[in-house]
Amino acid sequence: MEGTKPVNKKLAAALSGGAVLVLALSGCGGDDNEKLDSWAKQVCDAVQPQAKKIESANAAIQKETSDNSTPQDVQKTDAQAFQDMSDAYKAIGAAVNKAGAPDVENGEKKQKDAVTELNSISSSYADLKKQVDALDTKDQGKFADGLKDIATELDKLSKSGNDALRNLEEGEVGQAMARQSSCKAATASAGATQS
Repeated sequence: MEGTKPVNKKLAAALSGGAVLVLALSGCGGDDNEKLDSWAKQVCDAVQPQAKKIESANAAIQKETSDNSTPQDVQKTDAQAFQDMSDAYKAIGAAVNKAGAPDVENGEKKQKDAVTELNSISSSYADLKKQVDALDTKDQGKFADGLKDIATELDKLSKSGNDALRNLEEGEVGQAMARQSSCKAATASAGATQS
């Protein structure tokens, strides 16, 4: 079983880089803006349970890498984790969409771009789930190679995009989000998985 362990560790490392994209919340303090605070609260409250879901999926893959797991176990765990992540990003996209445009300059464009990006991340995780489901668990070598490809995709996913999310969360929006206790909780729990 040693063959897939290093690869699975690579998978876990790539995952922990990409799993908390949406929680890179910035800024503290700043002027109160009631409209913006209300928008940030709506988004943060919706993000918090999804952040927990992403964190749990991440933890499941991490655990699978430390156990002497069979390829079947790895496949099952990873597929479920990618499905959960896909669902979580889709739900965050829906929450940002529902909240409407934040009350800042170019708010509508920032919001639309972020929703598009979140949906794209969701689709990417759904594709990864399909790839994991299709792996041959009977052939250790093929399985390890397949995991390696998935880890590479995951790595790309964690490095790509996120610009629209960063755009949405910069300046006043980031400050308003930083004031919300639900966003603080999501960021704290996400930070803990990065170690």
